[in-house]
Amino acid sequence: MSALAEQEHTAGGGPLAGLRVVELAGIGPGPFAAMLLGDLGADVVRVDRPGGPGLGIDPRHDLTNRNKRSVLVDLKSSEGPETVLGLVERADVLLEGYRPGVAERLGVGPEACLARNPRLVYGRMTGWGQEGPLAGAAGHDIGYIAVTGALGLTGAADGPPYAPANLLGDYAGGSLYLVIGILAALRHARDTGAGQVVDAAIVDGTAHLTAMIHGMLAAGSWQDRRGANLLDGGAPFYGTYATADGGHMAVGALEPRFYAEFARLLGLPEEAAAARDDPGRWGELRDAVAARFRRRTRAEWTEVFEGSDACVAPVLSLREAPDHPHLAARSTFTRHDGTVQPAPAPRFSATPAGLRRPPALPGAHTAEVARDWDVPRLDPKGQRS
Repeated sequence: MSALAEQEHTAGGGPLAGLRVVELAGIGPGPFAAMLLGDLGADVVRVDRPGGPGLGIDPRHDLTNRNKRSVLVDLKSSEGPETVLGLVERADVLLEGYRPGVAERLGVGPEACLARNPRLVYGRMTGWGQEGPLAGAAGHDIGYIAVTGALGLTGAADGPPYAPANLLGDYAGGSLYLVIGILAALRHARDTGAGQVVDAAIVDGTAHLTAMIHGMLAAGSWQDRRGANLLDGGAPFYGTYATADGGHMAVGALEPRFYAEFARLLGLPEEAAAARDDPGRWGELRDAVAARFRRRTRAEWTEVFEGSDACVAPVLSLREAPDHPHLAARSTFTRHDGTVQPAPAPRFSATPAGLRRPPALPGAHTAEVARDWDVPRLDPKGQRS
């Protein structure tokens, strides 16, 4: 990672500077949503419970807890709910990712919180949503994307679907929809003085992501099976191919002019290239493209296509990605406190975001937050001093 410079802590900044967010600790999409708000400048206070939820990794490397502060509160204790409500009174947003009804049983549900702060935006992150037959059931990303049809889009026609880590459900269908819902509700609260509850369900968000595909399905331009369509590997000019050294190249030469550039640089014979316009010959074209790619290494093909409009790119690993020349030039990844990580996104011309804090260790900022947010009961030790 020699191309990555160590980034210094940056103070303030970001378009959400001044926004106060309370995050009730959990795992997965809730913490990522809170991280995104923190990246954009919000003052995020994570309420960790003794023992913590934990991902099984060292908290110092849990990047979803960067740009946050952490306090320890036992919500099951007699003092716990009132302590959190003290934070809620001073907050703009609360995030929780419990199963339906749990926050209410703990005394920090929407009714209790909005009674203390009518302007509060109360964000709820679940997989199945707050109601429905499965609302109270356990689940994970793979199940949520399975029932929405999104998982069924992945994988080869002659193989099983594959899960794209937890990016599609937890983060795309979950975290990002929670954040946009919160920002919309904040606008409403600013204009009317009234807060509200944002119910962000991963199944809802993931289903919403498939809107274009459903339109194509209705129009008859998408077949409801894997590996038979323009964007799911069915087309030989939109997919991945192995190289001589075991690497892979990604091809997205959809438009005719881009395809022509692709065929020329790949060295496809004219007769083989012409099969693009005849789906009946796509198997023949795929074999011809695969044979050409197997003749050179990934690095050699990367050099061939570099700077062209052929829409071809090397398939990189997580460790390789930060050193890609384009990503390095844009500082898409950065090194902060010795850890290589994605930089905050998107970018703002007037209020740039930044990495202000490393991942928050559980309870590390209890006294600091008690002082800054003026919630003395948060730090009984400080009250006695």
